[in-house]
Amino acid sequence: MNWRAPILPALLLLASCERQAQAPRVQAETAGAVFVWPGVHPSPQIKAKTVYLLDGEVRREGAARLHPLRMGTPRLPGRTLWLVVRAERLDWTDATRAAILANLAKWRAAGNDVAGLQVDFDASTRGLGNYAAFLKDLRARLPADLRLSITGLMDWSAHGDPQALAQLAGTVDEVVVQTYQARSTIPGYEAYFAKMQGFPIPFRVALVEGGEWQAPPGLESQPQFKGYVVFLLKPQNR
Repeated sequence: MNWRAPILPALLLLASCERQAQAPRVQAETAGAVFVWPGVHPSPQIKAKTVYLLDGEVRREGAARLHPLRMGTPRLPGRTLWLVVRAERLDWTDATRAAILANLAKWRAAGNDVAGLQVDFDASTRGLGNYAAFLKDLRARLPADLRLSITGLMDWSAHGDPQALAQLAGTVDEVVVQTYQARSTIPGYEAYFAKMQGFPIPFRVALVEGGEWQAPPGLESQPQFKGYVVFLLKPQNR
C-alpha cells in the first residue's frame, strides 16, 4: 500500500499553515520613523523622515546628571529629529535640565528640524501619577514650540489609572508604546492593544527591527494612533 501519496500533500499543507501563522518580520527600510542608539549606523536604504536619536542618559548611580552618549551635534537635513534622553531616575537637578535644554538649542542651531524631547523612562503602571507630575514640570521648562514625547509600557492600556493617564494627556504630545524586550517582540501583545480603545494620548507603536509583528485588528484605525517607530539594531544582531 502506498502511504506516500496522501502523506506528502498533508505535510505540505501543514507547512503552508505554519508559514501563514507566523507574523511578518519588521522591515526598517519601509519605516516612517526609526529609533537610533549611538553606534548604530542606519543603512542607506532606510529613508525614514522621523528619527529618534538617543543623546544621553540620567543614570541611577551617582549624581543625577546627564551622561552624554553622542559625540558632536547631528546634522540631518530633510529629517525631523527627536532628542532622546534615557532616564533611570526622576530626581533631576536644574543642571541636568539645563544640559538637556542646551543640547536641544545646539541641535536647532545646526539647522536641524527638531520636533522636541523624548524621555525614555520605564515608569511603572502604579507610578504614573508621580511621573505625570515630573513631566508637567519638565514641560513648563521646554520652549513652547518644542514637543514632549515619552516611551510607555503596553500595560498602561490595561491597568493604568485613568486619572493619571488624563494628567499625562494634558502634558505630553505623544506616547511611544514599546512592544519588544531586548531584540524580540513581547508575546501576547494583541491582548494589550485590544484595550487601547479610548486611550487619551496620541501614540506610536515601537517595533524592534527583525521582530515579528502583525497589527492587531482595529489598531491602525484608532483615532490616537500615529504610526510606528522601528528600533534599529546593529548589523551583527539583526
